[in-house]
Amino acid sequence: MPFDADAAYLAITSRDARFDGRFFVGVTSTGIYCRPICRVRTPMRKNCRFFDTHAQAEAASFRPCMKCRPEIAPGAGLPWTVMDASRTLARQAADELDAQAASGNTPSLAELAAKLGVSDRHLRRIFLTEHGVTPLQYLQTRRLLLAKQLLTDSSLPVSQVALASGFKSLRRFNAAFAESYRMSPSRLRGKAAVDEEGAGVAGKVPVRVAGKGATATNSSTTANAASTSTGIDAVCVTLAYRAPYDVAALLRFITLRAIPGVEAVEGHTIRRTLRAGTVSEHAGWIETRFDDRTATVRLRFAPELAAASGRVLAAVRRWLDLDASPQTIDAALANLPGAPGLRLPGSLDAFELAVRAVLGQQVTVAAARTLARRLVERFGEPLATPWDDAQRAFPSPALIADLAVDQIAELGIIRTRAGAIIAIAKAWPRIAPLLGVRSRAEPLIEALVELPGIGPWTAHYIAMRALGWPDAFPPNDVAVLKAIKQLFDTTSQREADVHARNWQPWRSYAVLRLWNSLETPKT
Repeated sequence: MPFDADAAYLAITSRDARFDGRFFVGVTSTGIYCRPICRVRTPMRKNCRFFDTHAQAEAASFRPCMKCRPEIAPGAGLPWTVMDASRTLARQAADELDAQAASGNTPSLAELAAKLGVSDRHLRRIFLTEHGVTPLQYLQTRRLLLAKQLLTDSSLPVSQVALASGFKSLRRFNAAFAESYRMSPSRLRGKAAVDEEGAGVAGKVPVRVAGKGATATNSSTTANAASTSTGIDAVCVTLAYRAPYDVAALLRFITLRAIPGVEAVEGHTIRRTLRAGTVSEHAGWIETRFDDRTATVRLRFAPELAAASGRVLAAVRRWLDLDASPQTIDAALANLPGAPGLRLPGSLDAFELAVRAVLGQQVTVAAARTLARRLVERFGEPLATPWDDAQRAFPSPALIADLAVDQIAELGIIRTRAGAIIAIAKAWPRIAPLLGVRSRAEPLIEALVELPGIGPWTAHYIAMRALGWPDAFPPNDVAVLKAIKQLFDTTSQREADVHARNWQPWRSYAVLRLWNSLETPKT
């Protein structure tokens, strides 16, 4: 661990949110492990064991706490730029296992090592050093925690939970669950419902029903799946983040860029459609609602996406930047204006983001939004959702690739940009593999700038949001240069670059703060 056990104990006695998800505490007197922020009575120091990951705690025979729910804790959120080569490799291997956790396939360690360019023996050694468990132990823990989350929050039948969590048979799932958690999946579901009811958790959220003008009720104690009059049932789960979180800034950013018919923001809620081929082979919809009081996001998504639950959860965490460490980022940007807890908005559909970035070249945000709306209205696929304002899926790369330039240009999009959009669509089969979790930004940027109509600014912007790259600094950004000039009296891109070095490795967040500084009226 990066700190000693005594320091970790101080963190749990103060319930310090900065360490949530960075380590877990196992209590030997109960056999349970918790997040540092758990509200149960603080255990005695002599009964505490500390672990970097869930997998380490479960390998030591500790069960996850039913109160603080370690499975919903934010990820470590470590910055890319401080990792050494071995640590980076171990993290990349873990990311690959996370991506395959819900697939039902048990990856070959030899194939995984070959993909990462090392021997399987070397991978096993550095993985054990970094994570404290073997790759297969890590994979099993991820699957069981996903199952626990779905059993606790959703109304999916146990058999569907097993499949969605990557288990090929219900028998194997029941055996693994009982062995690790010393209770059956059905018993855990019943206990979770009783705990929530006893705690007075209402969890009722009004759900808009498309074309009906009526509302349905979403209750976390009954089904956690809102049954609307359209017959659509939602799978619901909870995701946690580290406070502070500038929810208002993120919602404002998304609202200004939301494509009508695809995405909408209302209050603390974001809802949108997802075309087939993003997180699942099926199209669907999702809805997120922020709860500032509990530092959580309530996620609902279409039952068509249930089989891809693991990928949906991971994609939403990246999209909303839920694993960020705000105190670290805010400290690096202390000389920039802005509220604490700024997050980097990612993307659930990288192709949609790339097209939107091209449409935004040298026009206002509002104008780009209008052009994107026309594109969706003409070429997007209708999609049944619970809402009237998000009922079309963004067109797929394959569909756009088959269009002629004139078909896009007639929407009011200049021909060079129409050509750039088609070029991205045709190149998408070789660009998409560059968008993996924790992938390096440079290969993606190089591939993008080779395409006609894609310059360095557009490529950096796509990398910043599609990859969640924390250290992007798009060159010659007019708004950034204007804001830096106002704040630091700079006169050129070179002088701006000098200032930006002080914000590494969080320059993407600095860019957002600079953009926001131009939107906020001066007092």
